[in-house]
Parts: sequence; C-alpha cells; structure tokens
Amino acid sequence: MFEPPRPGMVVYVGAAASVQFGGGRALLFRVTRVSEKPTYHGWCWLTGYTLDEVGEAVERREIYVQLAGLRPVRPRPREPKRAPATSNRGPDLSRRPTRMPNRAPVVAR
Repeated sequence: MFEPPRPGMVVYVGAAASVQFGGGRALLFRVTRVSEKPTYHGWCWLTGYTLDEVGEAVERREIYVQLAGLRPVRPRPREPKRAPATSNRGPDLSRRPTRMPNRAPVVAR
C-alpha cells in the first residue's frame, strides 16, 4: 500500500510494516483512524483493533507502520445466524381449545 488505509479496512501487519511485528508477532488489524501527526515519509500512525482468527476485535491499539508493508485483507463473510428449524406439518393442534363453545345450530328458513 502506498496510501493510508481507510477506516474499516483490515490489514495484515507483519515484518514488512515494522520489525516489531516480525515472526510470530504479525497481526490482523482493523483500522478505525489514521492519525494526522507528522511522520517520516511512508510511515503512519494507525488506531484500531487487533483481530482474532474469526475476525472479532480483541484489543484496541495504536501502531506505527510503514505503508508499503501493509497488506489489505478481505474480511471473511460472517455466517448468517440460522433461524430455528420449522416443520411443514400443518397447524399446531396443541393450541386448540379442548372444548367447543355451546352454540345454537343455525337453521335455514
């Protein structure tokens, strides 16, 4: 990347972005803000959240990284929550009244 990421983007932050994220310290990062603080050319301060393996925010952080070392990541689509299974057996007869009300029969005249 040569432009700062936009808020909402998820980026992979590894050793190419900064030596502090080398080896097993690489992380996925959801950007919430790009700082306007002056920095060295090609570097920036990012505020956001580190993400776990399912894409949930774990920790809020501010990191200083090289733009050229950031790798955009497409977030995984979340699985839709499933509604409880319903059957097609017809109306629920368990809710019908146990006794029919008394009514006089209708007589045709």
